[in-house]
Amino acid sequence: MPQTHFPQSIHHSLTLLSCNNRESERVMEMTLTIHHPCLFSPNTSSQPFFSTQLSSSSSSSSSSSYLPRLRFSSKNNIAFRPIKCSVSEATEPKTEKKRQLLRRGDVRNIAIVAHVDHGKTTLVDAMLKQTKVFRDNQFVQERIMDSNDLERERGITILSKNTSVTYKDTKINIIDTPGHSDFGGEVERILNMVEGILLVVDSVEGPMPQTRFVLKKALEFGHSVVVVVNKIDRPSARPDYVVNSTFELFIELNATDEQCDFQVIYASGIKGQAGLSPENLAEDLGPLFESIIRCIPGPRIDKDGALQMLVTNIEYDEHKGRIAIGRVQAGVLEKGMDVRVCTSEDSCRYGRVSELYVYDKFNRVPADGVEAGDICAVCGITDIQIGETIADKVSGKPLPSIKVEEPTVKMSFSINTSPFVGREGKYVTSRNLRDRLYRELERNLAMKVEDGETADTFIVSGRGTLHITILIENMRREGYEFMVGPPKVINKKVNEQLLEPYEVATVEVPEEHMGAVVELLGKRRGQMFDMQGVGSEGTTLLKYKIPTRGLLGLRNSILTASRGTAILNTVFDSYGPWAGEISTRDQGSLVAFEDGSSTSYAISSSQERGQMFIGPGMEVYKGQIVGIHQRPGDLTLNVCKKKAATNIRSNKEQTVILDTPLDYSLDDCIEYIQEDELVEVTPESIRMCKNPKLAKKTR
Repeated sequence: MPQTHFPQSIHHSLTLLSCNNRESERVMEMTLTIHHPCLFSPNTSSQPFFSTQLSSSSSSSSSSSYLPRLRFSSKNNIAFRPIKCSVSEATEPKTEKKRQLLRRGDVRNIAIVAHVDHGKTTLVDAMLKQTKVFRDNQFVQERIMDSNDLERERGITILSKNTSVTYKDTKINIIDTPGHSDFGGEVERILNMVEGILLVVDSVEGPMPQTRFVLKKALEFGHSVVVVVNKIDRPSARPDYVVNSTFELFIELNATDEQCDFQVIYASGIKGQAGLSPENLAEDLGPLFESIIRCIPGPRIDKDGALQMLVTNIEYDEHKGRIAIGRVQAGVLEKGMDVRVCTSEDSCRYGRVSELYVYDKFNRVPADGVEAGDICAVCGITDIQIGETIADKVSGKPLPSIKVEEPTVKMSFSINTSPFVGREGKYVTSRNLRDRLYRELERNLAMKVEDGETADTFIVSGRGTLHITILIENMRREGYEFMVGPPKVINKKVNEQLLEPYEVATVEVPEEHMGAVVELLGKRRGQMFDMQGVGSEGTTLLKYKIPTRGLLGLRNSILTASRGTAILNTVFDSYGPWAGEISTRDQGSLVAFEDGSSTSYAISSSQERGQMFIGPGMEVYKGQIVGIHQRPGDLTLNVCKKKAATNIRSNKEQTVILDTPLDYSLDDCIEYIQEDELVEVTPESIRMCKNPKLAKKTR
């Protein structure tokens, strides 16, 4: 009998099912639980790629009905049944057959999801280049999907974006999603548009907090999953560990047996290579495309039914107005068609589709009609909202609306009240601020805006400080001036018990700085539940469950404690009991005593009290925070004091040596401020000041 080679990826097992004695021959049936059953080697279509997981069942069960069987007979021949991928036809609900739903074979809708910085956008770049989306002589910048200026500056994806490629007559709609947990609302919406996901995992780090979050959502939708172990060319890559950890994560998230049989592809996104084993990568991403075609099913559609399309994203164009993006679930959507726009409450209105676009390569291309299963963009309905359904004018019914998780952090926005108001900004009134904040709600489902205690104050709630900081940064670039208060967590009361949000914090830190980081997290009520070494680079991975309050201002403290080497990642976990008081800052602030221009003479004596935020020649006002005090409690300083001319005793001037002032970004300032402090945001400057309203109360 020919020997079958099993790669050493997980465990291997054979389970004896039955042994039948017959007169003519002796037949023995054996069942293998295939962990990655879908892909065949590109070279030979007859040899399957196995990565097996043990099954210790002694009888044939319903969960293994989709598995292949090997029949060993006296004639020493082996016959394979057709191997199916992670979501097989046997698992689909029987009720859908009555509605005569069909699968489209010429379209695949996929979302690429991963933890931040695991290489999603770089992988999409390689997929676009290899499917000839661009001309050979065309200049293409790196991370082309990150088209937003803010995304390029920060090196992260903030907004999800659509594109499409064609591979062997199959159109693949690809959606690049954000990797940061604060933008999880974007990912939750996008999963309504797709049938499968590419879960990109770093070959060294393995599954991280955001990997868990997006995978949990995808499994709840019942989507197929193809796991891509990316950055396989890293020197300390450990693919076996990463695949095992990912499989354990599937089990923890209660994935079905079919979903646990995920396909694994090993890839290097930056080199544009992929393969079935880490040692044997193809010259291109062919194995990745093949696994998408074979393992992710086409959209299930009701071709002859009444039109239904759920709006999952909205873009804005100066000429076309609001553009609704979504997948057509049933029927055919045509240009110039009269439609009904419905919400889940059955409140409907009528509209007309003026223009219709589909995604072809990297552009939106005009179309006369779009069949069910494809993703398209619709123009002409001026008041369309995310979560609404574009339906047939006569018999259309709304689809279930999109639901995203609740916000966990809130911040107050108010008009600028500093003496420098109106110097740089174009929009400074409370009406401008209100209109802009409520306009943000139209496309940012995970955010909430409420009126504050006064007419010029608004409470903005989001999934985390970064979620709200991105909004602040966009607004200041648009010409707005306003004040922002410190972030606060949103607590709940259940059965008279106060609950607060908890997050899972993952810190990657070199071993020599581990003690300082552990001490810092312990002070903030963090509880360690896992610690492990990462690769051969001498780094340790610490996992903590910590109150969201303890994370406010933590990023800078951890960077200081680890000399800039630690990497902190967080994701929302659940609500839990109030953890008690947490001290997030031990030092006070240095506050300006009067309005004026700072001088070298005054700063040279002031810097003995702490670290300064300003240099000489900068305009300051009374109440502005100009530095960090080296002791607890605030200290008022005169940074505008000039040296008296009568104090000169010789012709030689005394040399003044000034320290370099601290350069705090918007994120740093928001992390730094406390209850009685504000951040003044203008298009060109970011300043911190004491809150005059709270200062009056304390007198």
